[in-house]
Amino acid sequence: MADESKYNQIGPEKIVSFYDPHTGMKGILCIDSTRRGPAKGGVRMRPDVTEDEVFRLARAMTFKCAMADLPFGGGKSGIIADPKKLTKAEKKAMLVAYGRAIQHLAPSEYVSAPDMNTAEQEMAWIVEGNGNKNCVTGKPKKLGGIPHELGSTGFGVSQSALVALKHLKMNVKNVSFAVEGFGNVGEFAAKFLCEKGARLVAVSDSQGVVVNYDGIDFKKLKTIKEKKGSVVHYPGKVFSARKILDVKCDMFITAAIKDLIQAKDVRRLQFKLIVEGSNIPMSHDTEEKLFRKKILVVPDFVANAGGVISSYVEYKGGSVASMWKMVEQKVVRNTRLVLAERGKCPRCVADRIALQRILGKHA
Repeated sequence: MADESKYNQIGPEKIVSFYDPHTGMKGILCIDSTRRGPAKGGVRMRPDVTEDEVFRLARAMTFKCAMADLPFGGGKSGIIADPKKLTKAEKKAMLVAYGRAIQHLAPSEYVSAPDMNTAEQEMAWIVEGNGNKNCVTGKPKKLGGIPHELGSTGFGVSQSALVALKHLKMNVKNVSFAVEGFGNVGEFAAKFLCEKGARLVAVSDSQGVVVNYDGIDFKKLKTIKEKKGSVVHYPGKVFSARKILDVKCDMFITAAIKDLIQAKDVRRLQFKLIVEGSNIPMSHDTEEKLFRKKILVVPDFVANAGGVISSYVEYKGGSVASMWKMVEQKVVRNTRLVLAERGKCPRCVADRIALQRILGKHA
């Protein structure tokens, strides 16, 4: 079981382990809360997925859906496997098995979505196993989906960043920024911020970080990543991935791994603003230490809610155009709401507002 100290007035309501002997598929599902509606949260596929990780992410989804004011609760699931070591047929078999394994819970209590190492094709395979296309969002267009590959999460992160920069009285055209992770979230956050005139100076992926204080051309970077497989082939100085924490720039976007920033790192950080595009990139205590250091941090479930807002639009049968509009409206509104209480740590404000909404109180 997850740490007993994690159980409180919110949940978790269910933590389920499942195994399919035919495919070797092992998985974990946490339904944290269904107070506001079916639990919403993606399925990640990694060899090191743990029950505690799935729980933490499910709890983050509970708060994210409440903060976005959506009729969803929070959930998350993980398949314990290394997709790099699987053939396409083996991966499909596991995802189909996963779809069958959650039939008794999805879509009645849980609605899955893409996450690490899963995308629209994996969602189609889950539907095949489950038999109900409403068991997931982020499906291919032919199944009525609004694929996450459109960049809704990264777009929302960029909108949240623009609100925070205005809050700090900083002109986006004079702002330099770095992005940790050049995947679906980081790539689109960088794209939209560059289009607004911000100067990208550092980007990392699993192979390292490239730093170029003269500015990184987004289109050129994207092409290099597609052709050569890593951002480190872009002209500039290359360091190990964690060295991105030492980059000197105005704004930092986290968009990849959990627990990236540790308490011991606070002293080295020189950013004015951190926008959490990734889930749980640091502990709450670390955020408070950064707040005391006068580094503004926009919490993950405020900044990166674009994906789940997109999921809701798909769930209700809405259009791509309505999705972009709703992501912008909700993320902008909630970022402003959280930053309005000057002198208070944004995480504390966001937690309070989300908890009020989870428990059905006015917020």
